[in-house]
Amino acid sequence: MARAVLAGLLALLLAGCSALSGSSSPPAARDKLRVSMMSTIDTAPFWLAKDGGYFEREGLDVSTTEAATGQASLTKLVSGEADIAYSSYTPFFVARSKGTADIRLVADASSAGPRSTGVVALPASGIRSVADLAGKRIGISAPNTIADTLTKSVLADHHVDAAGVKWVPLPLPNTVAALKNGDIDAGFLTEPFITQASRSAGAVLVADTGTGSTVDFPTAGYGALGSFTTASPRAVAAFQRAMAAATRDAAADRKKIEPLMVKYAKIDAATAASTGLLTLQSTLDARRLQRVPDLLLKTGVLTTPVDAAAMVVH
Repeated sequence: MARAVLAGLLALLLAGCSALSGSSSPPAARDKLRVSMMSTIDTAPFWLAKDGGYFEREGLDVSTTEAATGQASLTKLVSGEADIAYSSYTPFFVARSKGTADIRLVADASSAGPRSTGVVALPASGIRSVADLAGKRIGISAPNTIADTLTKSVLADHHVDAAGVKWVPLPLPNTVAALKNGDIDAGFLTEPFITQASRSAGAVLVADTGTGSTVDFPTAGYGALGSFTTASPRAVAAFQRAMAAATRDAAADRKKIEPLMVKYAKIDAATAASTGLLTLQSTLDARRLQRVPDLLLKTGVLTTPVDAAAMVVH
């Protein structure tokens, strides 16, 4: 009996020495994940997950590549440069509708909160309301994006014919300069650009696109190709868990993400502290997301219906 006890103690001692000497088995290799990102404030939970170790704790080794627009982000995904892409929802649903890519949605990102998306104009323009946008030149990030989708919906709510509007594509950071130069009459912006435009040029919000038919409208999320979600379910599930935790923590305490907005969205600290935020979320709700392809079909961006539920990866 004594020998058995001594043998057990010796085994435990040897195991402890082995662990201390570093000769124990190495941890399992992390799943590598390449994500295409954009410099928008609603990606702050992603950066919290990356910089705060959420991905690492879920066994992921996440690298990123920068995309200027949602369409560019989608292109990186389709070309194989990225495994997951952040984008406004419109390019995802357009690609799915046209059959150009088997897009699957792996995480939500944001929806339009009050005064977080909208059309701005300078006081001297004479534009005071949605009705005044009839026949005007409106700057948008690109055609068939969340910019013109939301704007067309608000125009329709106010019985303004979107067909009479001239849509002018330009990067969101260039909108204020275009307004000052007279290149456009009004421009669609999201936060923090709305706050920046107000501070730098006195621009006013003449159409809140988070109202009417587009209250709490889903704006952006994370997509992947069906081939990737089928081949890498463990990595997808780990990404979803990390994003859920980071988004929950970001929503509970915005101080956690304000420095990340400065670092990654390239805004100053004062703007990060005062800008309005889109509603941050990560859990995909197929019924809520169905609003996006339904509106795209109504506005003519899509010609055939798309079932959002068939795209959601749980």
